[in-house]
Amino acid sequence: MNNNPSIAVLLAAYNGMEWIEEQVASISSQKNTSIEIFISVDLSNDKTYEWCQNLARNNSYIKVLPYGERFGGAAKNFYRLIRDVDFSYFDYIALSDQDDIWDSDKLHHAISVIEKDNLDGYSGNVTAFWSDGQERLVKKSFPQKRFDYFFEAAGPGCTYVFKQQAIQKFKKFLIKNWTKVNLVELHDWMIYAYFRSQGMKWKIDDKPLMRYRQHDHNQFGLNYGLKAYLGRFFKIRTRWYRNEVQKVTDLLNRACEKDFSLKKSFLIKNFWNLRRRPRDTIILLFVIIFQIF
Repeated sequence: MNNNPSIAVLLAAYNGMEWIEEQVASISSQKNTSIEIFISVDLSNDKTYEWCQNLARNNSYIKVLPYGERFGGAAKNFYRLIRDVDFSYFDYIALSDQDDIWDSDKLHHAISVIEKDNLDGYSGNVTAFWSDGQERLVKKSFPQKRFDYFFEAAGPGCTYVFKQQAIQKFKKFLIKNWTKVNLVELHDWMIYAYFRSQGMKWKIDDKPLMRYRQHDHNQFGLNYGLKAYLGRFFKIRTRWYRNEVQKVTDLLNRACEKDFSLKKSFLIKNFWNLRRRPRDTIILLFVIIFQIF
């Protein structure tokens, strides 16, 4: 592996004063890497932008993008980062939330795996943690399936690391299809779907290398417990999930010359190839058969 590969870390922030200092400190402490952090702050009502501006004034490796736009969600903020940051002179690009804690070897390990396996994209498991001291492994590294990318992301986007040439391809796709891509509410799902649809190599790593903070302000947190299951059922019942699948499918079919079908007969025939985790596969089959999807 190259000595100290250069990495652009794209960090999306919003009302993050309570946690962002710890997040940035853990990124800044990455071993065997040369990093720059690019921060985009959604219009906030705390001092997140001012804090980031002050940090950038005192640290040349931190850049803050122009402020004042209301994105209204993490996905649009990340799409903005990918569009507006010139990362052509970096070796790798990584995504970061504002409220997690990275292990000091997170990026070094990810790049080692990318180079060893000749990957285009990388993600991994995480360790979720709560303020009361509770921790839980969040496993996303179930074997990839033929069509999983039409139905789910490759784990939390804050674990994503890309080869520069690969994310440049997504950037061109994003700019060309800006309006439609911005309708997809989960950036990590959209990115993974594009990479897989283009035949690019992606690995979901078993090794958790970051602590994934859980709190009341998470836009998308863990899917554990009765409340979480009811929330997921509500999204299925109200067709939110179906609509997101449709958005991703339409984009890939039209822009990437795919021909994926959401017809019930096709989905039932191929149900084992739609989700990675066996339990999720069975649940999806159930909702398809009973026309809840």
